[in-house]
Amino acid sequence: MNRSQAVLGTAVAILACLGGVGSETAQAQTHTIANTAYPAVIRVAIRSYNNPVGPILYVQTLGFQEYCEDVLPNEWFPTWNTESLKAGAIAVKMYAWYHTLHPVTTDGFTYDVDNTTNFQQFKYLSGHPTTDQAIQETWNTLFVPPSGEIKELDYRAGFPNRENSAFLESGVMAQWGSEYWGRVAKINFLNILNLYYPSYTVRYV
Repeated sequence: MNRSQAVLGTAVAILACLGGVGSETAQAQTHTIANTAYPAVIRVAIRSYNNPVGPILYVQTLGFQEYCEDVLPNEWFPTWNTESLKAGAIAVKMYAWYHTLHPVTTDGFTYDVDNTTNFQQFKYLSGHPTTDQAIQETWNTLFVPPSGEIKELDYRAGFPNRENSAFLESGVMAQWGSEYWGRVAKINFLNILNLYYPSYTVRYV
């Protein structure tokens, strides 16, 4: 290495430490709500009989909002409290958005999610008026960490008709717990989300 190369290398290292070249590269690799728009479409691998271990038959591409509307009634009961459905709508959307940024390839098929509980249960044209409304009313609402990074909001079923306190502040929402807090405790969907993802914050687009 000659003297000029050594000086250049030192300068680059200093810039990286001060938030220059290195940090800009790292930031460009991080998808945030500031630098990433909603996906227009999502690719869904269709497994036979909605079986998580079933073979992939084909990959279906459809509108991102349509996908969310065809997931929510299969993950949250359409008869549940409105605030629970809104919390679920945001979780479904953020989960799907994250996975459109991290596609996978299996058996020669490249896709973002499949139609089973490997990701989220999806059934084409299964939208319901109450769940469709929850998706539409929260479409401009995001729930993200302080950095604004697009992260999946994970969730599990939990136990019916109880608060599911073991899930609180865990980073995983209990679906049955969201129904309990909405129906019994009468708290709104943003407060429901805060119970499970306490370091996250609401943003709007």
